Amino acid sequence: ASGPYVTYITMLRLVTLALALVGASAFTPVSKPVARVAPMQVAVEDMAGVQNPVGLFDPMGLATSGNDETLLWFRAAELKHSRVTMLATAGWLVNSAGVFFPGDLTHGTKFSDLGSKPLEAWAAVPFAGKFQILLFAGCVEFFSEVKKPHYMKGGPMGLQCDPLGIYENMTPEMRKTRMNRELANGRLAMIG
Repeated sequence: ASGPYVTYITMLRLVTLALALVGASAFTPVSKPVARVAPMQVAVEDMAGVQNPVGLFDPMGLATSGNDETLLWFRAAELKHSRVTMLATAGWLVNSAGVFFPGDLTHGTKFSDLGSKPLEAWAAVPFAGKFQILLFAGCVEFFSEVKKPHYMKGGPMGLQCDPLGIYENMTPEMRKTRMNRELANGRLAMIG
């Protein structure tokens, strides 16, 4: 037998196996105690993203609703959401313009078959494709959270991908300028 039902059952079995393997690792003993690192002292006024013409925009007072770790968690969430919405906005515009990946999305379904209306294109993506997208996003989130040192303990925020070492060679002023640009563009994408 073949068809969508068999594909669905196969996918369900693979997901169940993956969850069983991940769940089993939760019961393994910790080999050595982890040293607790003190959180860095953070002043919201000194963080990237406080820029003209608005300055510090916090109408709900979230920046003062917790400790430094809470503030760093809020900033990391803002950065992650900014990056996702910038990619989504770019994807929406590219798809609306009729630009598609070459080749097949699945056997018999080309990327161009999805159409140039983004919401209808998403509805036409098969279940396995949507599952792969969500699985990839979950993996990115997982690996950004298990990085040491954690961003709430002074480590870098978000997924760091700089194979050419461009960020490492920037001056602190240039880094802050780039971070301000990324946050400003991400905030605009979240609004749009």
